[in-house]
Amino acid sequence: MHGQAKYNKTNTHLEYANPDAHKGGALKIAAIGTFDSLNPYSIKGIAAKNMNLVYDRLMRRVWDEPFTMYPLIAEHIEVADDRSSITFHINKKARFHDGSPITAQDVLFSYQTLKEYGRPNMRNIYKLVSSTEILGSHEIKFSLGEGKTRETVMILAMMPVLSKAWWSEHNFDSTITEIPLLNGAYRIKEFEIGRKITYERVPDYWAKDLFVNIGQYNFDNITYEYYRDDTIALEAFKKGDLNLRREWDVGKWRTAYKGMIDDNVRFNSPHQRPERAHGFIFNLRRPPFDDINVRKALSLAFDYEWIGKNIFHGEFKQIKSFFPNSVLAYPILYEEMPTSFRQKLKMAADILQDSGWVIENGKRINKDTKEPLSFELMISTKQEEKIALTYQRTLERLGINMRIRMNDSATFQKRKSNYDYDMIAFYWQNSLSPGTEQMLYWSCKSADKLASFNFSGICNPKLDGFSKAISNAKTYDELTNYAHNIDRILLSEYISIPLFYKGVDYIAYHKNIKHSDITPTYGAVIESWWMGKMP
Repeated sequence: MHGQAKYNKTNTHLEYANPDAHKGGALKIAAIGTFDSLNPYSIKGIAAKNMNLVYDRLMRRVWDEPFTMYPLIAEHIEVADDRSSITFHINKKARFHDGSPITAQDVLFSYQTLKEYGRPNMRNIYKLVSSTEILGSHEIKFSLGEGKTRETVMILAMMPVLSKAWWSEHNFDSTITEIPLLNGAYRIKEFEIGRKITYERVPDYWAKDLFVNIGQYNFDNITYEYYRDDTIALEAFKKGDLNLRREWDVGKWRTAYKGMIDDNVRFNSPHQRPERAHGFIFNLRRPPFDDINVRKALSLAFDYEWIGKNIFHGEFKQIKSFFPNSVLAYPILYEEMPTSFRQKLKMAADILQDSGWVIENGKRINKDTKEPLSFELMISTKQEEKIALTYQRTLERLGINMRIRMNDSATFQKRKSNYDYDMIAFYWQNSLSPGTEQMLYWSCKSADKLASFNFSGICNPKLDGFSKAISNAKTYDELTNYAHNIDRILLSEYISIPLFYKGVDYIAYHKNIKHSDITPTYGAVIESWWMGKMP
């Protein structure tokens, strides 16, 4: 996307992959919640965990540079100087799992299907294609029309390739519980809807010797066992039913793994990727959160110091950006003057009072309508519940009633997609190469589009402008400047109460699982790990 690619034809493998990694063994990991579909690209249903293992794309990203694409199904490409078109030349060795060749017709079918029925981010990009042209059995050209950006050709290169023969006989716009014809490094070995799915390595995978795959996809089997909550999943790991676990709860990381040192390793893996911009997100579509003064007051009433010390044990950092843990965060040129939490509560009370929210009989009400300042916070994890309970007690001191609603995963997903909430505990995920997804996150158009990612409903013309421009940045410095402006506006609008991030991955695993000493920019890549040979 910008500058020079890190790798070239002289490289034999990715820096963080081990070309001598042993092939074999079984990886067993927990997944929380449920699934009811084997189609990760439709908006219908909940797809099984990590189906990227079974669907290959035209080109591959790697995880030690911001945004560079390398050959996979597409052996090579041609891009117009003005990036108005891209031609994919498909590797003639490329195959689906039944041995049938991947052709330009499959790529065209994938484009047409995903444009019509795919996820919103796919639809938004693929509709920028003005025309397609089959140039041969293994060549296809995409020409771009109005609305294209410099990033568009990159995103087209990440297109997953579907089997036209298989999907033509099945309804794409539905939940799929029959194993499709696939083409990735793994195939689906077995599954039980909502309970588990096992992927098995394809030994004759056509792309196993490509540069981007050397030393990767080493486990013979990868199984995701589904649990209704994380506490049960942790106990399964401790019993030995699972052999790798990502931990998100610092409290558990500090205390729940004691006595497991002999058989397991605890790995603190620092990274340089943007962390999730996790927060309690205001829904600006609804009162009272359509009032910035209310949002600011409630933000002041969040006790970062107490929560950071008592819930996160002083190991997490306060999120102060929508690109936390990265150079894209808007630089704070000076620290705020030291202000005690008591003073912040006083400021919050004054702002509410000035905005017409007064205290009567200990309750905060609107002085004109007499309606109480009351709202619901929708959450989905136990850790969010701990934070929410602390916040709830603080708001009571201001006469505010915040109800906490813990939903199961299906209900949470449905309400989130419909923006059916006052406040929601969720996040935005950014990368080191933000682009067209910024319009999905922040634009006025996405604010009114269901199942999009503008969870707050923000609509700001200046923010629209920067969000649109970022994907046309010609240099990384220019991109960084756009990101800073997006961040600055979002912070000034108080669209969420940011929570915390750690800047490190917590991973526990059985001592026989191995990994490279090199951790890439984006953090640990489990696809490059392997099982040590048994003695």
